[in-house]
Amino acid sequence: MARPREFDEATVLDAAIQCFWAKGYEATSVRDLADGMGIAAASLYNTFGDKRALYRRSLEQYIMGDLQECADRIEALPPHEAIAALFEEVIAGTLADKDRKGCMMVNSVFELVPQDKEFARLICEVLTQVEAMFARLVRAGQKNDTITKSQPANDLARLLLSVMLGIRVLARARPERVLLEGIARPVLALLNCNAT
Repeated sequence: MARPREFDEATVLDAAIQCFWAKGYEATSVRDLADGMGIAAASLYNTFGDKRALYRRSLEQYIMGDLQECADRIEALPPHEAIAALFEEVIAGTLADKDRKGCMMVNSVFELVPQDKEFARLICEVLTQVEAMFARLVRAGQKNDTITKSQPANDLARLLLSVMLGIRVLARARPERVLLEGIARPVLALLNCNAT
């Protein structure tokens, strides 16, 4: 008879996220994971499969939890205010991270996407969802005349996505509030109806 699991799967998955987020996929060993998760390596394999399968589960959990929570909170605000709030959250969260881990998803783009088609598809899907969220907000703002109609909504959404990702990347090297806010401020001003 198989022994019942002696750990909470959600808790140890959260611990795996922290391990991978801190060191990246390649630099995190199975021993690091087992130690960080507080379980035996055999339990790790039996529950999650190999290291790659655990990384995929961890990345999906990190992305989907963060993305859904953010979308629910942000899209409840008026469009222009929602976009500004999202940029403020990204900047504040980045500056609060004293270990400068960055965004686990963005880190995965650099580490895994160039050589791994499965992870490339996963990241592409997520970036498409974020772009779609920006597009919905821009269209809503254009409809209620709080966001400029001088550019197509899809183009503005792609610009917002690019700036947000740029802030995430730059902040790992230069986590300076003045710099990061100085990147966000012009793009937010560009959205204003009276922008030319």
